[in-house]
Amino acid sequence: MKGNELKELRNLTIPELQTKARETKEELFNLRFALRTGHLSDFSKVRAMRRAYAQIHTVISEKRLLEVKNAG
Repeated sequence: MKGNELKELRNLTIPELQTKARETKEELFNLRFALRTGHLSDFSKVRAMRRAYAQIHTVISEKRLLEVKNAG
């Protein structure tokens, strides 16, 4: 993900991020399936999707920590 896409993620709410994470995980599953069946020859797409999934979860964690910090 590029910097502007990461900024867009940070503007989303936690439920929206969870939905995006679910969609990304489904897409990652489909890419892995295509790779195993031989329909995908470029592994870099799988790597990029894994990275995007991790970045979404990082933003979710940041937002949860910020909520706890602001509540306490």
